[in-house]
Amino acid sequence: MGKAFSVVSWNVKHFNKSSDSPVERSRVSRVISYLKLQDPDIFGIYEVEGKDVFTEMISQFQGYTFQITEGLQTQQILVGVRNTFTAFFTQKVEFKTGVTFMRPGLLATINVDDVNYSLLFLHLASKTVPRGMGLRDDMIERAMKFRHTLDKAYGGRHKANYLFLGDLNIMGMDYPFQKSIEPKFELKKWDSAGKKTFGMRRLGKTSEVTWSSLSTSKLGRSNLDHVYAAEHLKFTKFKDAVNEDVEIAVRGWVDEESESEKDSWIKSYSDHSLLFFEVQKI
Repeated sequence: MGKAFSVVSWNVKHFNKSSDSPVERSRVSRVISYLKLQDPDIFGIYEVEGKDVFTEMISQFQGYTFQITEGLQTQQILVGVRNTFTAFFTQKVEFKTGVTFMRPGLLATINVDDVNYSLLFLHLASKTVPRGMGLRDDMIERAMKFRHTLDKAYGGRHKANYLFLGDLNIMGMDYPFQKSIEPKFELKKWDSAGKKTFGMRRLGKTSEVTWSSLSTSKLGRSNLDHVYAAEHLKFTKFKDAVNEDVEIAVRGWVDEESESEKDSWIKSYSDHSLLFFEVQKI
């Protein structure tokens, strides 16, 4: 059927042009240039701070329509959609989980050849403390259940062309007495629930790790960024490190060879690599 649209999802750490640091101000230009290289039809940027970035994005991406989340939170989600697509935006405050300073979700409904595709962009609670995992747990459950809401609108079970994606901050939970939960088990819970109850699956990536600290840090690397999609949706295939077909290309510091080159990329752009994927037409 061919490509419906391409998507980039990227957490650009503390994306703020109004910083006093010349290095940080120039980072905005570097990020924009790298984003343009991906040539996405739709992109979601997380951790946008300040109106200056929003203004710069509008100036640099004149062929796009933009929406940004609003509220008391300091870090916003910014979504851009190419003007050749019909798009409708909705801020989903239920994904604040009743916490005033949490980020709402941003729902973009894209129409391609009279078919609607719903993309819910999320930046979920971080931290490995019980409260952090509890907030994530509630938010992901809401995102899964939203599938049922959309299905009803389309007149049947598992009919909606629905994805939720973003920095889901899957990092498990630290707890004493050998009761900690590893990130892989947090993911396993939602992979199982998605398959059994909601008709959704987590898309495979060319790199399982998407976030990295600097090589001088003990924090290491983590698998924080994900896409869950309705099981009937099809995607362009990419090859991972062992030549298996996957649906998401991870691009950024993961492409650099040496630790020093990875560190340089992280400092220049972000500690998150971006996710790139292409949805095929229904």
